[in-house]
Amino acid sequence: MNLKPYKTLLALGIPIVIGQIGVIVLGFVDTLMIGHHSTNELAAASFVNNMFNLAIIFCTGFSYGLTPIVGSLFGQQKCNAVGQILKNSLAANTLLAILVCSIMYILYSNLHRLGQPEELLPFIRPYFIVLLISLPFILWFNAFKQFTDGITDTKTSMWILLGGNVFNIIGNYILIYGKVGFPELGLLGAGISTLASRILMAAVYWVLFLYSKRYQTFRQGFTKGKINKQDFRLLNKLGWPIAGQMGMETASFSLSAIMVGWLGSAELATYQIMTAVSQVCFMVYYGMGAAVSVRISNFFGQRDMENIRRISHIGFHIILIMGVCTCIPIYLLRHDIGGWFTDNATVSAMVVQTIIPFLLYQFGDGLQINFANALRGISDVRFMMVYAFIAYFIISLPLSYFFGFICNWGIVGIWMAFPFGLTSAGIMYYLRFKYKLKQLSH
Repeated sequence: MNLKPYKTLLALGIPIVIGQIGVIVLGFVDTLMIGHHSTNELAAASFVNNMFNLAIIFCTGFSYGLTPIVGSLFGQQKCNAVGQILKNSLAANTLLAILVCSIMYILYSNLHRLGQPEELLPFIRPYFIVLLISLPFILWFNAFKQFTDGITDTKTSMWILLGGNVFNIIGNYILIYGKVGFPELGLLGAGISTLASRILMAAVYWVLFLYSKRYQTFRQGFTKGKINKQDFRLLNKLGWPIAGQMGMETASFSLSAIMVGWLGSAELATYQIMTAVSQVCFMVYYGMGAAVSVRISNFFGQRDMENIRRISHIGFHIILIMGVCTCIPIYLLRHDIGGWFTDNATVSAMVVQTIIPFLLYQFGDGLQINFANALRGISDVRFMMVYAFIAYFIISLPLSYFFGFICNWGIVGIWMAFPFGLTSAGIMYYLRFKYKLKQLSH
């Protein structure tokens, strides 16, 4: 068995995974600090974070349209073209930021209509506004991250993410609890710290790109290149389907969070804890999935179909191993996890029950992440939105309501729908990739 392709993919993917783990740690620390400040603030954070996760994942999906373009151009050594496409991507992400911020503000204006517990609204509103201000900085960071990942420089984004997360955690401690002379701001303090870290990470990427020797060859194309219709059209052709696919997946979780809110504050706090736990697996899988996309796009630029097929299988093998390594400790610690985040015994008991459906969907989640990224690598994204709509809106969401409310299984029933949605998405992406690769080989 030739292990070299596994080592090459791991060398590319591990820095992305480490960066993603940094995001996971930040999510855990956020939830821990907020949960121990008050259960109501934890429930409010659950609601707002789920709404913004939808917006952020949608925007991140749009930025992923840049990766296969950069990867393919880089595989052909067209550095000036890479710089120009980055410039157009930053412009496109700015326009998207304006659109998404406008939509999220409309949502903010109608928070009172979403059926959430009345006692949570005073915590939800200010936290929502601060996160809204941070959205454009996420989009600019995403554009630079997809550029550096596409040229196989995955370590830069890793260090920026880790540094930003450390800054955020320190800011959380100071502002949530009111340390070193600052007022005790609770959940709002967590939001302000998040905003400051996102501004910092985007600024660091700008400075590195403008002044680092590593990016000198790409800066020439960036400086001389023009914002043009052709590049915009290509970015939109790839970006919107990916954004739609990822947005629908996240929407199934975010809309499920609204259903959970109908059950009560304890269930919503449980949902926030389980979301933090689920991100452990998701982010690890997605880090390796991003490496699969980059590697496949490099080979796609060279029209090397055999290596494209090989990388897709190797990526899935690695993700499966990662799944086993993360799920075993989560299962063994299921009785302790709730207590890490809150002193509420009811919430901790609900977490134990919800761990089972969470474990059931890990195979499907790994499958859909790997082959969605494989499809992105070969720029075949047109049908992904259709498959996502079927998996998440036709299958997952109706089952969430059925299991949760018709069968009266509560929050466990809502989570029980996710294995059906994620696995069906993974099967459809796999079949599409297999069909497309067969077409390209002839």
